[in-house]
Amino acid sequence: MDWTAQLLDQLDWHWTNHLRPRLDGLTDEEYFWEPVPGCWNVRRREEADPAKAHGSGDYVIEYEWPEPAPPPVTTIAWRLGHIIVGIFGTRSHRHFGAPETDYDKQRYAGTAKEALAQLDAGYAHWTSGVRSLSADDLARPVGPAEGAFADHPMAALVLHINREVIHHGAEIALLRDLYLRR
Repeated sequence: MDWTAQLLDQLDWHWTNHLRPRLDGLTDEEYFWEPVPGCWNVRRREEADPAKAHGSGDYVIEYEWPEPAPPPVTTIAWRLGHIIVGIFGTRSHRHFGAPETDYDKQRYAGTAKEALAQLDAGYAHWTSGVRSLSADDLARPVGPAEGAFADHPMAALVLHINREVIHHGAEIALLRDLYLRR
């Protein structure tokens, strides 16, 4: 059994057949659309609450930690930013030599086209890194950089990333459906 190929296939099948095709034609209006008042979004720095604004460029992502209860609804822009930074970016840096990023260092996209380019680059770096893992690599502990995953095998982190992309991708697809029928 080639476990690396199996793990990659789970994410790549979803990416190729569901998520990435659903993002074709994403407009800036959809990208920033807020379906309800009080959404967390990616905003121009000057339009964001400084206490919730994270990022290094003209656009910032909004969040607070700990999250309020209940947490705000998030936009397509926010969810893409989360996948780009929190799911692919930080993990690709920690494990596969990608440039360092985090929510405060990221230059968030001000357009849907730019966000999709960042997403594609993050996906390519992550999957290239996973493709390089041997069976022994998949079995080794992830290490302290991953907090709760520190003692888990790398395969568990790869499965977690797969779940996160599938989960947030489905949320984005739903938001696109709602936007179309608003």
